Amino acid sequence: MTPRVRPASVASPLSPLSPLPPAPLSEPPSPATLTARLLAWGQDQARSLPWRTVDAEGRRDPYRTWVSEIMLQQTQVSTVIPYFERWLTRFPTVEALAAAPPDDALKAWEGLGYYARARHLHRAAQIVVAQQGGHLPHTRAELASLPGIGRSTLGAILSLAFGQRAAVLDGNLKRVLSRVFDVDTPLGQAATEARLWALSEALVMALDRDDQAGPLNEALMDLGATVCLPRSPACLACPLTGHCLAQARGVQAGRPVRTPRKALPYFDVTCGLIWKGDGRLLIAQRPPHGMLGGLWEFPGGKQEPGESLPECLRREIMEELGIAIEVGEKLTAVQHTYTHLRITLHAFHCRLLHGEPQALGVAAWAWAWPEELAAYAFPVTDLKVIRALQTAISVGPVSWPDDVGARKQPLAQRTPSS
Repeated sequence: MTPRVRPASVASPLSPLSPLPPAPLSEPPSPATLTARLLAWGQDQARSLPWRTVDAEGRRDPYRTWVSEIMLQQTQVSTVIPYFERWLTRFPTVEALAAAPPDDALKAWEGLGYYARARHLHRAAQIVVAQQGGHLPHTRAELASLPGIGRSTLGAILSLAFGQRAAVLDGNLKRVLSRVFDVDTPLGQAATEARLWALSEALVMALDRDDQAGPLNEALMDLGATVCLPRSPACLACPLTGHCLAQARGVQAGRPVRTPRKALPYFDVTCGLIWKGDGRLLIAQRPPHGMLGGLWEFPGGKQEPGESLPECLRREIMEELGIAIEVGEKLTAVQHTYTHLRITLHAFHCRLLHGEPQALGVAAWAWAWPEELAAYAFPVTDLKVIRALQTAISVGPVSWPDDVGARKQPLAQRTPSS
């Protein structure tokens, strides 16, 4: 039977759930009052999202819920939707995901960021198939033991997929709760996080039934995403108008309180498009753990003080792959900001002088034709380098080799991981 999705409706500032605010509050609103209003609002205003489909009995697929919650970690809904749909086409069941090579999962995740999520999801699928017969566990302890499932994701899966009484605390809930209860301490502090968790759990415990936790959690998520916005919250369209301490005190724009961000460290990083005489390029796979673990890239590394960019690239290639290269023209420079640092990636055409690649500082290496690069999972920065390379090839010859269309050997040769 075709899954059903509840259609979304448009919030109205004239809804009976959104009266003009009464006199300013002097005490925090009661959890029972808040949950009643949130459940009523959520029933009418729930967003239509692909992971919220239900079967004929009104039940959700735990696998779809699990995948969506992992993807939604630190990622906006609009970004997740196309990735979720492609993922479910490629891996429609937990068994299909568990049977796929890890590189396939990384490729399907390419561009979504925070790639440890994909590695954890793949590993967890293998555990579920091997130990649970392909059924996602529904006990708190078993579910929490799976890779990549933290406290908030655990609460979301338990409440949304299994109808259990469990609290959630994602970015939207932090903002809503900080305003409703006028939490005036900065996010990120242990005391603030503990208080917000206590508030979320108090709302869940005020419910009449366990199976109301899922609708309540989604109502809070939807409220934060559509009404209680980071900037310019639509307070008059909010079901909690008149029950929000920050609004009553006129400080909603300043909640949640955030610690000023520190300036991110900056690095210049090099990478080499190392051409072999037959027209193939050398690519390397990053170690499985750590930043961008398991992804493929054009090899290179961070510039050290006193080094020129070509000197940096020659050193890094020798350290990682044990080969000598000649550094030629720069193809492009790509700027990118990660959560903890900023970089400019300088990409150079290079030529192999001597030596056979070895997996010294990388997990694996491969020679690949330019058109084969699409089969590998690359970070966003390297994808931009690939686009620059494709543009360069389309308009004229590149630095090395003279004929990038040469075909002297059949396919890329890949070494096993060291």
